[in-house]
Amino acid sequence: MLEIRPTCENCNKALPFNSEEAMICTFECTFCKDCVELLAHVCPNCGGGFEKRPKRPESLLEKYPVSEKIVYKPVDLDVHFAKLGKRHN
Repeated sequence: MLEIRPTCENCNKALPFNSEEAMICTFECTFCKDCVELLAHVCPNCGGGFEKRPKRPESLLEKYPVSEKIVYKPVDLDVHFAKLGKRHN
């Protein structure tokens, strides 16, 4: 089951369970759409791509609560883009 993490790892923006802005990679690294754009759609942790995070229905939140775990580790864009063999703007 997905954790549904509450914030963007890069900018710490709130991403509640029903957010339209939440994106995840295959390991559930969670970023907002703006940061995914900034990262050229490549996860800085695993190198994978991102997909829109599904919403957990509100009716299931009591039985299957979302995570309260905040992962906040801003990305060093120079390092990220060097791994991609690109320069960021």
